[in-house]
Amino acid sequence: MHLELDLTKSLEENAGHYFDLAKKAKKKLAGAQAAVAESKKKLEKLLKEEKQFWEEEEKRQQALRQKRERKREWYEKFHWFISSEGFLCIGGKDATSNELVIKKHTEKEDLVLHTDMAGSPFFVVKNGQAAGTATIQEAAQAVAVYSRAWKLGHASADVFYVKPEQVSKEAKPGEYLAKGSFMVYGKTMYVHPKLEYAIGLVDGQIVGGPSAAVQQQTKSFIVVVQGKEKKSDLAKRIKHKLGGGDLDDIIAFLPAGGGEMKR
Repeated sequence: MHLELDLTKSLEENAGHYFDLAKKAKKKLAGAQAAVAESKKKLEKLLKEEKQFWEEEEKRQQALRQKRERKREWYEKFHWFISSEGFLCIGGKDATSNELVIKKHTEKEDLVLHTDMAGSPFFVVKNGQAAGTATIQEAAQAVAVYSRAWKLGHASADVFYVKPEQVSKEAKPGEYLAKGSFMVYGKTMYVHPKLEYAIGLVDGQIVGGPSAAVQQQTKSFIVVVQGKEKKSDLAKRIKHKLGGGDLDDIIAFLPAGGGEMKR
């Protein structure tokens, strides 16, 4: 180690000079060590975030693979759910699918549900004449939720059910039935369901339906009520809350119009 001494200064002054330099160097070292520690901390955080990103990406890709691999059932092109008693319930999404539900997928042992309100779906409970009150109530709730009553903010709706032979495409003399519309003849039985729906997650797959029906399939579900949140935004929040599921499937189960998660 070599030291340069200033001969114009005393020994004490030279010593003081080097003491000051040492103090400055010590401060710089402490600052450098703190900067290194902070950089390590940031690096650890970035590595953790990167790991989390790839884990989430793997989950997303796996969900996409499962969606591609999963065979879609014929009824999934309609509104549908499985009742708490195990009955399949299907409903039209528009005039065309209303026609299909009634003309192609309704059999004599089923039940047909509808409302007196224009723009409502026809729902069919498969083998519904063997179903109990719970299934009829749940199917009526689905009809009400997907009807205009939801958009209009009604707390309930008047939903009736009849046997298939009471539903006809033959209009009264002088009348015309538009696509998706049918005449209903004979005695009708009414129920008055409240308007709320549930979205759940079962083995990574989204299911929807009345709360009582979804509860039979999973404990992981969200109840949806009328509100002002847009369908797409609500679907994203439901997906986050459930911790999985396909966004398009959630949107498909949600009724048209605003909604919100029940508190």
